Amino acid sequence: MIDRRHAILGTLAAGLAAPVLAQGKVGGGAAPADPVETIELWPGAAPGMPATPPVEKVEERSREPGYHNRTVTGIVRPRLLVFRPARANGSALLVIPGGGYSLIAMDHEGHAVARRLAAQGWTVFVLLYRLPGDGWAAGPDVALSDAQRAMRLIRARAATYGIRPERVGVLGFSAGGHLCGDLATRFAAPTYAPVDAADRLDARPAIAAPIYAVQSMTLPMAHAGSRALLIGKDASPTLERAHSTALNVGAQTPPCFLVHAEDDGAVDVGNTLEFRAALKAAKVPVETHLFAEGGHGFSLTLPDSKPASRWLDLFTVWAGTHGLGQGAASPQRGG
Repeated sequence: MIDRRHAILGTLAAGLAAPVLAQGKVGGGAAPADPVETIELWPGAAPGMPATPPVEKVEERSREPGYHNRTVTGIVRPRLLVFRPARANGSALLVIPGGGYSLIAMDHEGHAVARRLAAQGWTVFVLLYRLPGDGWAAGPDVALSDAQRAMRLIRARAATYGIRPERVGVLGFSAGGHLCGDLATRFAAPTYAPVDAADRLDARPAIAAPIYAVQSMTLPMAHAGSRALLIGKDASPTLERAHSTALNVGAQTPPCFLVHAEDDGAVDVGNTLEFRAALKAAKVPVETHLFAEGGHGFSLTLPDSKPASRWLDLFTVWAGTHGLGQGAASPQRGG
């Protein structure tokens, strides 16, 4: 017999693997519990398919009833999971979950954050991106290809979602934070051949928020697991430099919001400090929040007694000062 948990997981896996869900609006004023639609990133097969394509797998790691902690591996059909608010505020965020480039932590760094932001009027697109260890032809740039394509598709469909094309930002966690930083610094890098009219649009995010992010690919600061999967365990210094976000910061890098806990035992806080220093040197606006406690991967799971639990509120206020979100002000320049 199939018990209730396995039945639920089977339904979830089928839903994640489905093509495009019917578009629909969320009513009532509450945030959607789950994405209301899915957008495939690529027409047909994703470019650079490996000879042996990966097999997508959704795993539920939670043992608590009613609480999901799903991970996704083997992404072969990269896509956006769309959380539409009851009343759009005109701004959108591409949310990129982490997982060390070995998996995607879909719930606590994806769905949970999307629900909170959608309740505030943001239109949120959670990215399920291809993983570099799966043998795609683009190699270390495969996830960046998906992020660039995602930004362009969101802008191409801005009218559909009631958002303004210039008000699309990106927020990412851990290895997803590396991808967030990669997009912020290498948005114009030619990582794939254009496939349609959407690829004529700009992939530069209006703002970027790498949260407890992997940034450097140089040991010992680099997160060893993410580095090995992205550029290889024995990567050359040239390859390390090419994929270290701080070394790609330029004048066109968008304003950034950085968060890290100093007791992070997985990703050295030096990653964030190095990225911040590069932003300051390039005169890119940056706000940095370092917390004494929080560890790694906390997302929205910390108790209210921990100061780091307030990072998302700080982010939304900051985003408003740069022209995004509820009560957005005119974008600021400098410092």
